[in-house]
Amino acid sequence: MNLYRRMESVFHAAGESPALCCPAGEDWSYRRLLDATERMAGALASLGVGAGDRVLAQVEKTPQAVALYLACLKIGAAYAPINTAYTNAEVAYFLADLEPALFVSDGRAEVASGGLRVETLDASGGGSLAALAARCTPLEYTAERTRNDVASIIYTSGTTGRSKGAMLTHGNLGSNADALLAYWGWRPDDVLLHALPLFHVHGLFVALHCALLSGTPILFLPKFELSLVLRMLPRATVLMGVPTFYTRLLSEETFDAALCRPMRLFISGSAPLTEQTFRAFEQRTGFRILERYGMSETLMNTSNPLTGERVAGSVGFALPGVEVYVADESGAPLPGGQVGDILVRGPNVFRGYWRRPENTRGKTGGELRADGFFVTGDLGAMDAEGRLAIVGRATDVIISGGYNVYPKEVETALAEMPGVADCAVVGVPHEDFGEAVIAVVVADDSVTQAAVDAFLRPKLARYKQPKRVARVAELPRNAMGKVRKNALRDAHGNLFSQSPQHGRAG
Repeated sequence: MNLYRRMESVFHAAGESPALCCPAGEDWSYRRLLDATERMAGALASLGVGAGDRVLAQVEKTPQAVALYLACLKIGAAYAPINTAYTNAEVAYFLADLEPALFVSDGRAEVASGGLRVETLDASGGGSLAALAARCTPLEYTAERTRNDVASIIYTSGTTGRSKGAMLTHGNLGSNADALLAYWGWRPDDVLLHALPLFHVHGLFVALHCALLSGTPILFLPKFELSLVLRMLPRATVLMGVPTFYTRLLSEETFDAALCRPMRLFISGSAPLTEQTFRAFEQRTGFRILERYGMSETLMNTSNPLTGERVAGSVGFALPGVEVYVADESGAPLPGGQVGDILVRGPNVFRGYWRRPENTRGKTGGELRADGFFVTGDLGAMDAEGRLAIVGRATDVIISGGYNVYPKEVETALAEMPGVADCAVVGVPHEDFGEAVIAVVVADDSVTQAAVDAFLRPKLARYKQPKRVARVAELPRNAMGKVRKNALRDAHGNLFSQSPQHGRAG
C-alpha cells in the first residue's frame, strides 16, 4: 500500500512525457523524476534514514524538493514540510517536537544541531543533499507500507495556538487522490498550472497527486507571480489556487475569456472564496470557480460538482466515501439550515496528532472521536440537498450581549459595500457586552463608521453590526491566504479601552 509504488508504475509508463515544466529552468520528464527520486532515496538511505523515520524539510519549491518528498514515500519515511518563512525560533519548535532523523534546510536556518543530521537543498535545487544524491546509486527498492503507516506529518497553521503535527497515512493520501481524480474528472490531456507552495496539503497533495498519479504535465511555477501565470494560462487546462489568486487575476485588465479558452477547470480552496469574487470571475471569463473544503487533518472533504450547479458560498457535497454532517454541542445531527459543528469521517481522516493523544482520542471533547468522526472546529450549515456552507471557525464565533454572531455573515454583507476591497470581522473585549463586533477593512475614504452603519442597517440585526470600523492597508494572512484573526484581535483588542474616536474608519 505504499503510495509511491503506484506513482512509480505511472512514471515508468509515462517515460519521456513532460512531468515538471519549469518556465525559469530545465523541464523534467517523468523518467528524469523517477531517476531523481531513486537517487534521492539512495542519499537518504546512506544518511541512515529508513522506514518509520521522520524528515523535516524547510525548502523552497523546486523539482528536487518534489523528488525529496517522493523519496521519503519510497523508503517509508514520514515527510514533514514546514513554511519557508518560519524563523529560527519557530524551526527550533518543530525540531524539538518532531525529533527528525534528518533536517533538510534551504541553508538559511541557523539551528543548534546537537547531533541532528542537517543537509541543505537550496532554491536552485543545489546544496549538500543534492550533491550527495548525484553521487549515490539509484535505490530501486520501494519499502513495504500498510494503509495505516504514516506517509507525512503536516503541521497545522497554528492560527489559534501552537502547531500540531497531523499524521497522514498512505491510505489517507491514496484514497483522497482517487476521490478527487474521479470527482473532478481528471483527463489524460489535462495540464495543471501549479503556483502553490509545497509545504501545505493543497500544493503538495491535492495538486501534485492528481497529476503525478495520472502521468500528466505540471506547469511548475516557483510561486504565484501574476505576469507569469497570465503567460502560462493558455498552456493549462486546470488551475488550483487560493482566493487571492483569483482576485489578483481579476485585477489585471488583460485577463479575459479569450485567455481562459483552453481551460477546463478553476478550483479554489484553503480560504473562503467570496460571493463577489465568484460572480465577478464568472462574468469576466464565463467560468464558475469550483470551491471545495478541506484541512490538514482530513485532506479534502467536500467539493462542488464538476457537472451541475456550483453555488456561490457553498463548498458542495461530501466526496465519495466521505461522511459529513452538522451537529449540535452533544454531537447529534442538526436539521438542514441550522448552524453547528462540522464532523467528518472517512478514509481521508488522519491517524491522529503527533505525540498528542489527548488531542486525538476521547469520548468527549477530543478532536477525533472514538467512532472515527473528526470534530473539525469549523461551523457550517447543510441544506436539504446536502450542500455544505462554511460559517467560520468555532473559535471565531463572537458572543455579544449573549447573542452568537458569525463573522462570515457580517463579512459577506460588508463585502458588498462600495469602497470595501477586503474585510474581516472579529470580537474584542467590551465591558458591557462581553465581546463587541468590530470590522477591519481595506477600503477607501468613503467607508466611515456612519456609512457602514447606514449600509448594514437594513441587512443585519443591530447586535451583528460592527461597533467599530478600523481601516488598514491590508489584512494579515498566512501563506495560504487565510486571515490571521488572532493577529487582528491582538492589534485591535483595546479599541473599547480607548476614547470613542479611536479606531473609527475615516
